[in-house]
Amino acid sequence: MIASNQTETYRAGVEYLQWIQPMLPPQTIDVMENLRDRVSIYNWIGKQIATVNRSLQVHLNACDECFNPSDRRAIQIFAVPFASSMQLDGFCNINTTPTTILVDVGRVAPPDWLALVAHEYAHAHLGYPGHDRAYAQVLSHLCLGLGFAQPSDTSGDRSIYYWPPYTAAIDPLAWWRGEG
Repeated sequence: MIASNQTETYRAGVEYLQWIQPMLPPQTIDVMENLRDRVSIYNWIGKQIATVNRSLQVHLNACDECFNPSDRRAIQIFAVPFASSMQLDGFCNINTTPTTILVDVGRVAPPDWLALVAHEYAHAHLGYPGHDRAYAQVLSHLCLGLGFAQPSDTSGDRSIYYWPPYTAAIDPLAWWRGEG
């Protein structure tokens, strides 16, 4: 019975990442190549991903609440373990319908997930990548509504690339292995 449950959770983890993969650039996920951790990662995803994605949806809804219903965009959100070589915490795919936000929850402390979601939400709301003035305005609006400090209004300030600030995890895969 235990082996059967582990097989099912492993398979659910594999299927989830196979479903997510087309929403990302190539080589963004490398779990299968991670011989040391892949079994524990797939098992953890198979057991926990629905709960994590529900938490992310709550954060997405909080961002939505910062805008009038008529100004909201169709956005979905999912958790995914990004390849360490990508050095990504979040990714907004504006080429999907609805727009898809993907975040590596293992790279950010859970109390800071909302900050990461807000950053990617600003991209999704605008429908284009980049950190220009319009992006800064949308992000500032979100920060005000969510209770974060406002980003700097200094032109050319690169802090907007990492705003709102959050605490990065030391070992991002620890979360995905079930150690977080």
